Amino acid sequence: MPGKMILLCCLVIMIMGITKGENKPEDEITAVKVNSGITIDGLLDEPVWKTTDFVTGFTQLDPEEGKTSSQNTRVYIAYDDKSLYIGARMYDTAPDSIYANLVRRDEDANSDQFTVYLDPYNDKRSGNYFGITAAGTLKDGVLYNDEWDDYTWDGVWEGEVHIDKEGWTAEMKIPFSQLKFKSDNVQTWGIDFKRDIARRHERDYLIYIPKNESGFVSRFANLQGIRNIKPSNQLEILPYVTSKASFTGHSTNDPFNDGSQYSAGLGADLKYGIGSNLTLNASINPDFGQVEIDPAVINLSDVETFFDEKRPFFIEGSNIFNFGQGGARSNWGFNWGSPDLFYSRRIGRSPQGSIPDADFTSVPDGTHILGAAKLTGKIDGDINMGVIQAVTQREYADLSTGGVRSGTEIEPLSYYGVFRVQKDINKGEQGLGFISTVTNRFFKDNRLKDEINGQAYTGGIDGWTFLDGNNEWVLTGWGGMSYVGGTQKRILDLQQNAQHYFQRPDSRTLKLDSSAASLSGYAGRLALNKQKGNIFLNTALGIISPGFDVNDLGFLWRTNMINYHFVSGYNWNEPTSWFRYLQLGGALFRTYNFDGQINWQGFYGLANMTTLNYFDISMDGAYNPRTINDRGTRGGPIMLNLPGYQFDIYSNTDTRSNFVFSAGFNSYIQENHSKNWGVSAGVNYRPSANVLISISPSYSKNIDNSQYINTFDDPLASETYGKRYVFGELDQNTLSAGIRLNWTFTPDLSLQFYAQPLISTGKYARYKELAEPGTYNFNIYGENGSAYNPETHFADPDGSGPAQQVDLGENDFRFVSLRGNAVLRWEYLPGSVVYFVWTQTRSESYTDPEFQFKRAVTSLTDLHPDNIFLIKMTYWLNM
Repeated sequence: MPGKMILLCCLVIMIMGITKGENKPEDEITAVKVNSGITIDGLLDEPVWKTTDFVTGFTQLDPEEGKTSSQNTRVYIAYDDKSLYIGARMYDTAPDSIYANLVRRDEDANSDQFTVYLDPYNDKRSGNYFGITAAGTLKDGVLYNDEWDDYTWDGVWEGEVHIDKEGWTAEMKIPFSQLKFKSDNVQTWGIDFKRDIARRHERDYLIYIPKNESGFVSRFANLQGIRNIKPSNQLEILPYVTSKASFTGHSTNDPFNDGSQYSAGLGADLKYGIGSNLTLNASINPDFGQVEIDPAVINLSDVETFFDEKRPFFIEGSNIFNFGQGGARSNWGFNWGSPDLFYSRRIGRSPQGSIPDADFTSVPDGTHILGAAKLTGKIDGDINMGVIQAVTQREYADLSTGGVRSGTEIEPLSYYGVFRVQKDINKGEQGLGFISTVTNRFFKDNRLKDEINGQAYTGGIDGWTFLDGNNEWVLTGWGGMSYVGGTQKRILDLQQNAQHYFQRPDSRTLKLDSSAASLSGYAGRLALNKQKGNIFLNTALGIISPGFDVNDLGFLWRTNMINYHFVSGYNWNEPTSWFRYLQLGGALFRTYNFDGQINWQGFYGLANMTTLNYFDISMDGAYNPRTINDRGTRGGPIMLNLPGYQFDIYSNTDTRSNFVFSAGFNSYIQENHSKNWGVSAGVNYRPSANVLISISPSYSKNIDNSQYINTFDDPLASETYGKRYVFGELDQNTLSAGIRLNWTFTPDLSLQFYAQPLISTGKYARYKELAEPGTYNFNIYGENGSAYNPETHFADPDGSGPAQQVDLGENDFRFVSLRGNAVLRWEYLPGSVVYFVWTQTRSESYTDPEFQFKRAVTSLTDLHPDNIFLIKMTYWLNM
């Protein structure tokens, strides 16, 4: 009997995995107080690491889900009055196989890594993460919406690593000033750890969450033992100085540009912790110049190109201003471009006003931001809040005509404000939020009042609720309203722009109002998402009224739409004899306008697979039946969308290799023989642990038999409401490539080089006009009694008849461009950085549409480049 009891106790101990000096995930994890300093050198040689209980018992998420990690890991946690300390021992039976590839901070690395996740508020939905690779590269960011993360936040903390014969070790020092937590004497935080073993594609977690489950932050273990620490009213000041030299092409006798320009700047960013909850960010004479340039694009559509924000002031903490997506782990959209009520690139945008004719002009690239402030944080532990205030200065264009100089206002003094608040209810079971934006402009030149909105306001409410106790089903939704004010002429133009097209002559619901001094509208969406299990499901219904407009401080693709979809499928998460992961799914979708006409619908299928040797393959296809096209004539009568078929396939090889290859093919073919297709390829080559070379060429072919050209007034065009809607058959070829070199000398010193050559040609043929609304029938110029002169580009719709000729202009094009920059970044002290930046651009447009690679490359090398050299130095002061 005693022997059986001893055996039973041994079995219990083995099952629980509890040995001396060890905490398990199901237990409370305890941090110990230290009084002597810990040297952050990656060596676990301080007494605290030898006497403190450690945490172990990691579980694989990949590649063998649910199994014990292949290598043992021990984590130690300590703290003093100022900082949290993490010590980690990553045992490895093959230390010579540790991947220690060196990359720049926050960049993805095929490297062994260790990450700590913290939920200092213990709100089960948000927090921070801090990671370090076996090469010593730091990674950090914020956690939100329980499962999402944002790497744009950069904290000031320390981390070092050391590789030895037992594996590798890491030490981290995370100042409490970089975290927000409650002002309680006894703290309870959420915590989790992750270890990546790159050679096995292995991801191990202390708190293991199966792939067919949901939640992340909400499942963290409790971190206990931290007592008598106080949230910091920390003041951080980041003064900066810049020096810039520009050498650009210029015209002879240009009084504003002799080919070289020099400038210097001085300013400061400030960050102040207000109690335990809020952080105030302010910027005096901010430098909001981008370090990385935007790519060149050829946009022949009526939809504005969307560019990502790259300015640190706006991207840090931007997750707080996310609207309409809380609660759900995924959000699907088919022909649905969800409006962004806040798009920070509107602040400091290029001046919008027109420029009078002059011999020479000088126009600022962007609107200067006089000052900006941002307040973010939590109130009462469960209310997230964010406020942004910014003022941009009045901008002028310098003009010179006949040697006489003058100036004209092209952008008014403007105020921008954003207010966001969101409350978690019942520990995140429900949520309710609100957002509002304000834009006010102050004009001196009344001419601009007819060109730019005077004021704009938006407001929206969003939220979610889980529908069951297991948090498997969640219902999310949002609704918003907008108001834009201005002169009657300005609002009339706004009604007719590409987002609205109120001038459509055959619409029953859209009507122009030339007397209106404002425009208002509404939008919203409701979605149901299945969060758990192998079966995934998402369905949504969205609406955007014709008068909705948020483009003064947001981003809007289009209006006048009612959209719904249903998508479902199955995930195979457990490896089989021929794949590691497989996903199959399908969807139905449809979009109406407010006239009740179907302007897009289709059937969609997808397949994603990871093979046993870690090849990733993704395929999708769709069929779109015949629908109406209410945008093809750019504000004219409706046309038809003829049926079309889509097929795409993409793949990449095992990312562990020093050579990683990728390839893709996409296509869309319509019944009218319009088609576009493209091929892409890529190779990532790592010649050494600290150098990565990436080349990704692509080629696309676009044959569009109804590319819009222009609209011409003609009262004789009675079939099309007194206007002629002219199209051409376009044959477009585009060749481009992305070339990158990342050379990381140390975790704090790196060089990045990026270049994008682009060649695009477009040749037009068979110009034609829409014959009658609601069809895909055209009258082709040069046929059936009409005439077209390819030398003068004039067309006569009825030959010798009474109709006026129309000037189609020269539409053929050849565009060549080369854009690139090099950035040397050195973090010479924690939080203090110096940048050396070189940017070069060269581009030219021609009317010759012939696609000849050799000639295009020659023309690129012959073009005069614009070169910009910039030095920026910051110094972090912690007070």
